[in-house]
Amino acid sequence: MSDSKSLSQERFGQYAAGYVTNQTHAKGSELDRLIAIAQPQSDWVALDIATGGGHTALKFAPHVARVTASDLTPLMLEEARAFISGQGVTNVEFRLADAESLPFEDTAFDLVTCRIAPHHFPNVQQFVQEGARVLKAGGLLLVQDQVSPEDYDAARYVDAFEKLRDPSHFRVYGETEWVNLFVAAGLTVEHTEQLVKRHDLVHWARMQGNTDEDIERLQVLLKVAPPAAAAWMAAGHIGTPEATFANHHLIIAGRKSA
Repeated sequence: MSDSKSLSQERFGQYAAGYVTNQTHAKGSELDRLIAIAQPQSDWVALDIATGGGHTALKFAPHVARVTASDLTPLMLEEARAFISGQGVTNVEFRLADAESLPFEDTAFDLVTCRIAPHHFPNVQQFVQEGARVLKAGGLLLVQDQVSPEDYDAARYVDAFEKLRDPSHFRVYGETEWVNLFVAAGLTVEHTEQLVKRHDLVHWARMQGNTDEDIERLQVLLKVAPPAAAAWMAAGHIGTPEATFANHHLIIAGRKSA
């Protein structure tokens, strides 16, 4: 396993419980958008990759025959199992799985989802290829993740900001890059949309165990951000405990040829 994957396992194991209750993951209104875009059917078999706290798997479970919730981190998967089982849901099963090397047969699923996770993957191209591989003909790959500005320098600045808060952060991709990845995997892109999500800086940082010194450094990065990155992150109340910033998410859906 690569060093970056091991780091993801370590950090998400350490902070697993917090991701079950985190409102960005649990209550994001875009969960309803994912349902609307996917139009899940009652006979579908679905896979949720890097399920985290299990919120996406839980959202889709009432709409499909079965969901497999997978994750690289054993402790995170156990938190998701406890959370979903605690809701009385019985059609979700749980599997340890690397997003870049899925332990599933070809053409096994009608729907593959992955939400707020690919920015941790060292090889996003391989993840998309694997997602396409396990889809049935006509199946849908539906991804939501952070998206970067198209400006290269601004994108790398945003990555540096994110990586300071969470060293397991690998890279955020732009919308054009995501579309190209889907097309290269043989998927026809049917839908893209971007969302802006505003975060309380201190709460966001504490979720990953950041110290006061870390938070001060994050504040400095917001304060001195070059114009394109500053416009993207749209920070407010910099230098105060009420500091906020925005990140952007992309929802992208791609269909495998029938």
